[in-house]
Amino acid sequence: MTGIISKCALRSAALALAIAATGASAASAADKITIIVGGMEKQIYLPAVLAQQLGYFKDQGLDVELVNSRAGVEAENELLAGAVQGVVGFYDHTVDLQSKGKYIQSIVQFSQAPGEVELVSAKHPEIKSPADFKGATLGVTGLGSSTDFLSQYLAIRNGLKPGDYTLLPVGAGNTFIAAVKQDQIQAGMTTEPTIAQLLKTGEASVLVDMRTPEKTKEALGGPYPAASFYVQSAWLDDHKDEAQKLANAFVKTMKFIATHSAEEIADKMPKDYYAGNRDLYVQGLAGGKAMFTPDGRMPADGPPTVLKILSTFSKSLQGKQIDLSKTYTTAFVDAAR
Repeated sequence: MTGIISKCALRSAALALAIAATGASAASAADKITIIVGGMEKQIYLPAVLAQQLGYFKDQGLDVELVNSRAGVEAENELLAGAVQGVVGFYDHTVDLQSKGKYIQSIVQFSQAPGEVELVSAKHPEIKSPADFKGATLGVTGLGSSTDFLSQYLAIRNGLKPGDYTLLPVGAGNTFIAAVKQDQIQAGMTTEPTIAQLLKTGEASVLVDMRTPEKTKEALGGPYPAASFYVQSAWLDDHKDEAQKLANAFVKTMKFIATHSAEEIADKMPKDYYAGNRDLYVQGLAGGKAMFTPDGRMPADGPPTVLKILSTFSKSLQGKQIDLSKTYTTAFVDAAR
């Protein structure tokens, strides 16, 4: 039976792995798969919970637990620590980590656009573009997160240097909203349903929109494949059967998203994900549904663009040779199709 557990349960998951390594059978260790999601309530990561709600993991004979995390960078750390088998997070982490000698691979690509929006507080009408970030504090989910990466690139693309602004980790949802209200941040990057909540109250407005492939190309200069399902390359080498079953479930989920309305998709999601307003949730999903891939495939021109963008500001990438073929694979999606 699939289930959602909180981040505190990761430690018991890690203990279970340790027990397996010291004598439990390999078969029993493989029975349960734990996947950590960089914010399950975020619509950008909707396919993970939707696959569970639709029973697609169970259909594949999988016992999957979904673990909630505040940000993708936290999820990445848990994966590297061996506490979980997979992550639902942004593809750009696979590129960033390879520059640090760590290899992870995306096996299903959920989105072809970040689904992120740079919001500006209504208290700061002087900020009319990223060029006006000088002296401002910008909200991101976490330092080293994809919102961190994208915020840095927007600033650099608009003529600023790293010291011209401050990045503050404020998470998403209520903590992001509170940071705006309390003027802790003057602008910040977030996703639905947080976007719709702040727009409705008039406490923020859209500065840069990256919810569709077209708007993403306008903001970043190219496509930016984002939400994906990734695993450690070493785990993938030894668990191809489980990886294929997970890919089967996720590809089926992407097809469901592509062939159903925002309202039909919302009906399948847990009601507490609506953040108290189902109409706003549906509205946000309808506006951003174009970010999702219809079949889980990586856009061919996506990885080179991600590498180019990260290389403009990441010191760990500069001067390094990155093998993009080791950051993702389409083999499991091809087999699922």
